[in-house]
Amino acid sequence: MLSLTEVIESTLGETTGTPFRIASSASLGGGCIHNARKLTGEDGRLFFLKQNQSSFLESFQAEARSLTAIGATGTIRVPEPVATCSTRSESALVLEFLPIGNHRTNWHSMGKDLARLHRATAPAFGWGEDNWIGPSRQFNAWNNDWVAFFRSSRLEPQIRWAREKGLKLGEADALLRDLTPFFNAYTPSPSLLHGDLWAGNAGFLKDGTPVIYDPASYYGDREADLALTELFGGFPAPFYEGYTSQWPLDAGYSVRKDLYNLSHLLNHFTLFGGGYGRQAETVVRKLLEAVSRN
Repeated sequence: MLSLTEVIESTLGETTGTPFRIASSASLGGGCIHNARKLTGEDGRLFFLKQNQSSFLESFQAEARSLTAIGATGTIRVPEPVATCSTRSESALVLEFLPIGNHRTNWHSMGKDLARLHRATAPAFGWGEDNWIGPSRQFNAWNNDWVAFFRSSRLEPQIRWAREKGLKLGEADALLRDLTPFFNAYTPSPSLLHGDLWAGNAGFLKDGTPVIYDPASYYGDREADLALTELFGGFPAPFYEGYTSQWPLDAGYSVRKDLYNLSHLLNHFTLFGGGYGRQAETVVRKLLEAVSRN
C-alpha cells in the first residue's frame, strides 16, 4: 500500500504533467484542525499541503471547489487548488503555495475586493453541495427564501448541536419562530460568500495583494461575511471603508450582524465549549430585545 507521501507525489505528477518528488516537508503551524505543511520539490516547486484523516477527504474536495468558484470570479486572490488525494487512513488537499506574511497593510483593497466578490450572484440561496465550516457540516440546499434558508440550514442545526452539548438556549425557540422583523425593508440578493471569513483566513502577499483562504462558500446575504469579520477581534477600519466605498451597507446590518454571528458562536461552543455558550445566550436575548423594541 502506498504511503500518503507517495500518493501525493504521484498525484501531483499526474496533475501538473511533470514528475514531482518531495525534497522537504516543513510544518507551518497555525491550523487548529488540519496539519499544514510547505512542500518543496526536488525541482524547487512549492506547494501548500493540508493533511488529516481519510474522513476529511470530502471536506477537502468541497474546499477545493469553493476556492475554484471564488478564483473564477477574478475579484480577489485565493490559492489555486492543485489536487486532493487519500490513502486508507489519511487525506490531503494540495494548494498553490502563496507566501503570505505579516504585511497586513492593504486592508482597504481587501474590502474593495470582497465587495466585488459579493457582486457574483446566483438565482437562489445555497450551494451545489453541503460543505464544512471547520469540522461541522454546513447544509446548503437551495432555497429562494433567504430567511427560510438561514433558519433551516444555519440556525436550526447549530442550535440542535449546541443543545446536544448541554447548552439550554431556552429563548432560542422564540427567536426562531419569527425572523422576519430583522428583514423589514431589506431583501438580500444571493452573493457568493467566502463563508468563514475571520482574520485567520485572510492575509497579504509581499506586494500587498489581499488573499483569502479556507472558505466554506455558498450564495447568501453578503452581510453574513461582513458580520463574521467583526466577531473574533475584527478587521481594521480601512477594510470596512474599502468595502462600503464599493457597496454601502444597509442600516439594519448593525442588528443583523448579531443574528448571523449567532450561528458561528454556537458552532464554536459545539466544537470548543467554554464561554462561547454564554456569548450565544447573551446574543439571543439581545436579538429578542431588539425585536420587542420595534
